[in-house]
Amino acid sequence: MFLLYRTPERMHAKGPLQRKLCRLYGDRVPTDPMPPEPAVEVTDVRALRALAHPLRTRLLGRLRLHGPATASRLGRDIGESSGSTSYHLRQLAAYGFVEEVEGEGTARERWWRARHRLTSWRPGDLLAQEGGAEVQEEITRLEIDQHARVLDAWFEQKGQFDPEWTDAASLSDYPLRLTPGQARELADELHATVGRWMAEHPVEEPADGTEQVCVLVDVVPLREWPS
Repeated sequence: MFLLYRTPERMHAKGPLQRKLCRLYGDRVPTDPMPPEPAVEVTDVRALRALAHPLRTRLLGRLRLHGPATASRLGRDIGESSGSTSYHLRQLAAYGFVEEVEGEGTARERWWRARHRLTSWRPGDLLAQEGGAEVQEEITRLEIDQHARVLDAWFEQKGQFDPEWTDAASLSDYPLRLTPGQARELADELHATVGRWMAEHPVEEPADGTEQVCVLVDVVPLREWPS
């Protein structure tokens, strides 16, 4: 599985994203000279348990989408106290999901960056560990909720886009009958395709005529199709 809160990204990007960040964070946003690693595969249930917290996933998601930020600025963005965001950032850092930006900030106000674009894990790795089933349930529910928020946000914002985006946007579901191995093969193909597009069109590099686009990939078995 892949946690979609993707793309923390280098903040040397110019254009609308950079201007938005300057309005949010003042005249200066620290550059992040180290591009994030493509993905981290989590095999330790303790690390995923640290991530299976609604506020932590929101913090990580904002760092991946908007680049480096301080705890106080993140707190203002999501309506939390700086003490709370600082604590949860330290928890994320303890398991390697985020880290401080070297040479930036002070002891009172540290700048944080996400280390990876994606978080992935294999449910089988977790289920074999003590407490793995509970963590798998928690993180799956968070991901389902995030998918719903993304689609709700698109539905609310779709009237703001140019008419061409009406034809470009896609909501699709495809019923198939597969074995577990075939389902894994299909999911791997889909992830590989999206990964190639992510590498060729990184969200941190705005270009004329482009918008942020979210691709949701779900391959799930069903006993009965919902009516």
